[in-house]
Amino acid sequence: MNEMRFDTQGAEHESNSRPGLPLDLVIWTVRLVEFLAVMAAGTLATAWWFGVENTGAASNYDRVVFVAALAFSVLSETIGSYDIDAQFSLRQAWQRVFTAWLITALFMLTLAFLLRASDAVSREWALAWFAGGGVMLLGTRVAMTIWVRRLKKQGTFNQRVAIFGAGPQGVRLAQYIQTHDKLTITIVGFFDDRRDGRVPASASNIPVLGNLGDLMNVIRDDRVDQVIVALPWSAEVRLQEVVRQLALTPVRIRLAPDLASFVFARRPVVLLGEMPVMTLFERPISGIDAIIKAAEDKILGTLILLLIWPLLLLIALAIKLDSSGPVFFRQPREGFNNKSFRVYKFRTMFNNLSEFDNIQQASRKDPRVTRVGSILRRTSLDELPQLFNVLAGDMSLVGPRPHAASTRAGGKLFSEVVTSYAARHKVKPGITGWAQVCGWRGETDTEDKLIKRFEHDLYYIENWSLPFDMYILLRTAVALVVPRNAF
Repeated sequence: MNEMRFDTQGAEHESNSRPGLPLDLVIWTVRLVEFLAVMAAGTLATAWWFGVENTGAASNYDRVVFVAALAFSVLSETIGSYDIDAQFSLRQAWQRVFTAWLITALFMLTLAFLLRASDAVSREWALAWFAGGGVMLLGTRVAMTIWVRRLKKQGTFNQRVAIFGAGPQGVRLAQYIQTHDKLTITIVGFFDDRRDGRVPASASNIPVLGNLGDLMNVIRDDRVDQVIVALPWSAEVRLQEVVRQLALTPVRIRLAPDLASFVFARRPVVLLGEMPVMTLFERPISGIDAIIKAAEDKILGTLILLLIWPLLLLIALAIKLDSSGPVFFRQPREGFNNKSFRVYKFRTMFNNLSEFDNIQQASRKDPRVTRVGSILRRTSLDELPQLFNVLAGDMSLVGPRPHAASTRAGGKLFSEVVTSYAARHKVKPGITGWAQVCGWRGETDTEDKLIKRFEHDLYYIENWSLPFDMYILLRTAVALVVPRNAF
């Protein structure tokens, strides 16, 4: 009966034909072709420089070319030029090949300098070789990518895969495979042990071909290369029994993620000793990036303070002359990891009207704001004392703006409007930020404004880089000249 089901689904021919060419072999072919392209570019450059008749006198050049070809091969491997995704995406392939070739050129220049051999090779020849080699490598990769894509479209690399488990987990796995065109997989069919009509005749247009015994027979007939077990992990006894029997067969056996794990399908898996674990979220701006950002804050923060201290003195004097009370205003804010700290600001409100708890954001023509305070708030000069918070390590120059825990938008606490609002606190708050330079500053009197700020803050956290920070600081300087939405 199971064989008949194979025939009626038209899968017999496909299941009996083994993959025509292993993908690994094709990738090794790409490696070899690109190595030869580097060598050929060097030979052509040598023939051009010395003339075809005198190429025998260029043995030093041949050695240079060979060393560079080896260096390029190693660098390409390291950068990922021969990863599977680079075989099907021309954009990724070109980026990685070009990067590897550029680093190869820098490596050869460094090697020549250290060996004091730069005078032994003609600079014109070297330029011609690297230019010609780059063109040949890019052209070669275009041809190889077209060839690999054509083979994949024909199903040449596809592994014949059977899915054991026709429940929701197996169906989700099949749908995932069907919608990812970079996978080299042909699904032979579903297999499932369950009876009593609980298993349909097909799912996701893939036939259910039988039970575990039928699957064992299909494997013995050499019609399956790989089995993916898609059973709930909670069904431990059933799962272990299925795997125990499949382990006796000479095919690859894999375990699909549990149904809930499909939510995190794009997350990387790493080894914790010998145990695979899934990385759900990384700490943003960590490692060397955290060191770079801390150095940026300390160095630039100190330089800015040294430049603007006369301005700080003038502002302090204006505040004292305008109204009674202290020059600085310290208010509790939520910072990195939701820890509270006190932020420094120039006082912009009358001393008896300043709020420390149940804070109401300042609005246009707010009666609590002093005359000097109004100017300071429009120009954002009241934020300058936060440089002391930066040097103390509570804040960064650039980051999500710190808000008081009691601040509201549209009558609701920020955390009530956006349940994941605390995600902003994965990094230190900043004096300025991506949301502010994009115009989302000032009073957050509506929920939409808060959501826009939140989206911009998350974008900054996920895409941080030193040039990004410099760009934001530059735009902040421009915004100080043409202030918007601050009062």
